Amino acid sequence: MSGSWRAGGAEWSVLVHGGAGQRSPESLQVAIGSCERAAGVAAESLAEGGGALDAVQRAVEVMEDTPELNAGTGGALCTDGSLELDASIMDGAGLRAGAVCALPPFRNPIAVARAVLEQGAHVLYASAGAAAFARAHGFEPVEPATMITGRARTQLQRAIERGKAQLWAGGTVGAVARDRDGHLAAATSTGGLPGQAPGRVGDSPIPGAGNLADDGRGACSVTGDGDAILRVCLASDALARLAAGDAPGEAACASIALLEARVGALGGLILAHPDGRLALARTTDCMSWAARQAGDRAASGG
Repeated sequence: MSGSWRAGGAEWSVLVHGGAGQRSPESLQVAIGSCERAAGVAAESLAEGGGALDAVQRAVEVMEDTPELNAGTGGALCTDGSLELDASIMDGAGLRAGAVCALPPFRNPIAVARAVLEQGAHVLYASAGAAAFARAHGFEPVEPATMITGRARTQLQRAIERGKAQLWAGGTVGAVARDRDGHLAAATSTGGLPGQAPGRVGDSPIPGAGNLADDGRGACSVTGDGDAILRVCLASDALARLAAGDAPGEAACASIALLEARVGALGGLILAHPDGRLALARTTDCMSWAARQAGDRAASGG
């Protein structure tokens, strides 16, 4: 295990991540700063009595708007140079979920996923269907050039030169939270892998794999090798461990170790327990993160 962290219970709490992978020291500080801003926005909402669902959406939107992270603006590019975005959000109270995948450029995919949760006839919309849903519910597509960065183009070129898609240096973003009413929520957003095939979908928009929330068990957001995470249903595994009585830190470490042991893959995850305890674990070199809890408790790292 390369790294882990845990915190005790609280009336409300939020934990966010900016993706597992490798980063230069300078890039890592930028990612941590984005996580701190995201956790701060969510904490402000929770401290004022806001719900966990709003908190995780707002946190992820901050990170989607950070070009150095792989979600929303600055997301990884497919082999044809296009930007396809995945996002999911889940409400632990009623097990409601909304997700989009292979979504063309819309500024905040997590907001579209929230609209799916609230207004959609289905849980998951893909590609042109996701775009049509977004437009029908008031979201405007944007010019791809406004969301595609030079860093993303460089990562794509490296993937093409290597002849295969590569794990993004910083990966997916996500958030988990508990509100004052004891409800949990989780949200996850990603641009996928540099050099992935158009139409490829990883774990992030899939409940039980990259994202999951259940008031009775916990909330989880995952980052790393999405194809491998799908194969072990990692978020579901982590929550099953919480339900069996494992402490959050133990559950996080055991689940992320399972990913490496069973399918030889690396990644990270964040967890929120129903009592507000928080934990994270990673097997990658770094994973930017930040946490806030009632009582002005704050922490961050990478």
